[in-house]
Amino acid sequence: MNHDMIFFGKRVCFIGAHPDDIELGCGALIAHISAKTEVMCYTLSDNQKNPLLGTIVKEHYASMATLGVPKDHVVVSQFETRRFPHARQEILEYLIDINRDFHPEIVFVHTKSDLHQDHGTVTEESLRAFRGTTVLGFDVIRSSFGFFPNFLVEVTEEDVERKIAALAQYHTYESKYYFAPEVTRATLVRQGALAERPYAEGFDILRVIGAFGCSA
Repeated sequence: MNHDMIFFGKRVCFIGAHPDDIELGCGALIAHISAKTEVMCYTLSDNQKNPLLGTIVKEHYASMATLGVPKDHVVVSQFETRRFPHARQEILEYLIDINRDFHPEIVFVHTKSDLHQDHGTVTEESLRAFRGTTVLGFDVIRSSFGFFPNFLVEVTEEDVERKIAALAQYHTYESKYYFAPEVTRATLVRQGALAERPYAEGFDILRVIGAFGCSA
């Protein structure tokens, strides 16, 4: 078996458009790293204009806590769902503030293969706001088209179980197929197969900045 590439960031930032996006795309990775580094999660819309989603923010906090991210490291904002393209400049300024205040070393956002207008806006403006920073794209299965992960991160059985438990906090979405435990596990198994590992979470490379070094 080949040796894994080792990567690390002292401050790792996850940015999603809506509650549940980050957990769907990155839940196993967050479970894997939350005790090892400083993680901040930013969700841009609270979805509270939809009367059917009244408990979604509470469920989001509970989901993140299951992954090991405390409430004070989870920020939920109030950009209007499905209107992100009309608030592009305000979103850019919001993301620039995150970069200035948190100064992340690695940023995770939606994949460019995502068709949702809010998701696409977040990704495009993140690439502008976080210039000079490594940016990786995560997949939200219900809205992507043509996603193929080319950056695979090995995760453990425990990480898989914690992602499944985190998604189970979303009682609002319990009937959605993409919250089914068997879909989550199958996705992580499939990405693990691509990496020749039992499980992996997959991302696409939007920008990687590195320095090559070797020991004497």
